[in-house]
Amino acid sequence: MTLMAGLGPTSSTARPNAGLDASADPRDEADMADHSDITHDVPPELAELRHSIDNIDAAVLHLLAERFKCTQKVGRLKARLNLPPADPVREAQQIARLRSLAVNADLAPEFAEKFLSFLTREVIRHHEIIRNSQG
Repeated sequence: MTLMAGLGPTSSTARPNAGLDASADPRDEADMADHSDITHDVPPELAELRHSIDNIDAAVLHLLAERFKCTQKVGRLKARLNLPPADPVREAQQIARLRSLAVNADLAPEFAEKFLSFLTREVIRHHEIIRNSQG
């Protein structure tokens, strides 16, 4: 599914507060910025749509960063309370909730579930790192 193309596995040595792709090299971002200066004939309507997509991507990224800040707090709390990193009941509730939201948003529920599953795996991995660092 092309919508999932950017959702790959992350480095197993990543810091727990690093977010989705802790293995990303900051130089990659600079390289991408360099390529954005390349101008070629792009119809104005396409350029406008791409600009909107870029803005949405930035907003999504900032929201994910906020989400990970919250899940880091959850991970520290779980470690302090000696709770397991994973909560299958909560995960099932979240999948059902996001699938419903996806239908209402005219988004494929399968995509929403895959996206949430990716996030959940990453959060659990972070929680395990937190727990192991406190033990």
